[in-house]
Amino acid sequence: MSGSLFCSKNGEIHKYIVSPSILSSDFSNLKSEILKTEDAGAQWCHIDVMDGHFVPNITIGAPVVKSLKTAVNAKLDSHLMIENPLKYIPDFIEAGSDIITFHIESAENDAAECIRLIKESGRLAGISIKPKTPVSTIAPYIDKVDMVLVMTVEPGFSGQKFMSDAAEKIKTVKELAPSGLIIQVDGGINDKTAGICAEYGANCFVAGNYIYKSPDIEKAVASLLD
Repeated sequence: MSGSLFCSKNGEIHKYIVSPSILSSDFSNLKSEILKTEDAGAQWCHIDVMDGHFVPNITIGAPVVKSLKTAVNAKLDSHLMIENPLKYIPDFIEAGSDIITFHIESAENDAAECIRLIKESGRLAGISIKPKTPVSTIAPYIDKVDMVLVMTVEPGFSGQKFMSDAAEKIKTVKELAPSGLIIQVDGGINDKTAGICAEYGANCFVAGNYIYKSPDIEKAVASLLD
């Protein structure tokens, strides 16, 4: 796996990746909000794409990703919490997503094709599971993707409480993981819960409120990178 994914703006290579979720940012100042996290050392930008069907919320789509592509330097980490991801993956490829993650729950019959589309475009392919979904559902694909995202809250809204039982699935993913697999965790992440997940094997942390609502963004990012 390329070291550049773990490299912050100043060129420093870290053991972990921090992907701040813009769902918790000030959307009226989105560019400046993301640049703050970049300056603090975050390597990625987590973009929560919700359609109001797969999850009970509606957020943003490919046009916003396209706008951010030339506005920020962070890797664009698009998390598709949508029905029929196979239909929309080409839009996010064209928009400039660097990482595209889809949910097995919405692509049970199309997972292999979703992965193929993403990988053939040169992007990183991620597959995700919700808290109640067993790791066995993605086991056939773990050696075919670049990243597994374990949700530790029910997807849809920011600010939810960390689900420790869901986090324990990270250990199973780690046991199955090929060398170089990124194990991302999303939901209720802060310095304490990130530590728990890191012990289980996670090396990529999505955090929204913990970073964007922090009085000291640099300190919040640093606590996850450490």
